[in-house]
Amino acid sequence: KMAADTSVEILQKVLENEILQSTKVVEEHLDAEIQKLDQMDEDELERLKQRRLEALKKTQQQKQEWLSKGHGEYREIPSERDFFQEVKESKNVVCHFYRDTTFRCQIMDKHLTVLAKKHIETKFLKLNAEKSPFLCERLRIKVIPTLALIKDGKTQDYVVGFTDLGNTDDFTTETLEWRLGCADIINYSGNLMDPPFQSQKKYGTSFTKLDKKTIRGKIYDSDSDDD
Repeated sequence: KMAADTSVEILQKVLENEILQSTKVVEEHLDAEIQKLDQMDEDELERLKQRRLEALKKTQQQKQEWLSKGHGEYREIPSERDFFQEVKESKNVVCHFYRDTTFRCQIMDKHLTVLAKKHIETKFLKLNAEKSPFLCERLRIKVIPTLALIKDGKTQDYVVGFTDLGNTDDFTTETLEWRLGCADIINYSGNLMDPPFQSQKKYGTSFTKLDKKTIRGKIYDSDSDDD
């Protein structure tokens, strides 16, 4: 027992020493920063302040520019012609091709409304697939809902049905956010290597397997077997 007590004491000392060392490093770093600030003359401090103000102003201007181009809200566009104009204006665009009668489109709407407010660096749009035959053919959209992810005017990626979102109707907004982050269409701050639905699986969430069929030349609902 004495030997065990001794090893516990040694461990405790080692730990205490580690904590002291890391505290010392932090303190030294802070001291160095304070000293640097102390040594700065007024001109240098003023320059630093100006740089920060300029960066802040730039961020604010960028934000205003995005808002003026219709970012920050999830909007429906009336026609295919509008689509080309909207896409030309913005670097990052997410466009939801939907159909009124498709239940899964309403689920998608709910999540996109939240993400449009959160990610104003990206434009979020919806377009009725039945009113856009030319675009659906050109972009090879066969399954509804489909999100077309457009960067610099070019379609880079698609989110087709809910296959990439954990194959379930009750996927979270975070899961869709992660998928858009993977496509680099939004500024994603989470870890791309760790999809949110992985943690859901751990807790035994039941996933409904989606049957995704594509009928040649025909747009098919991802949530029903009939057309």
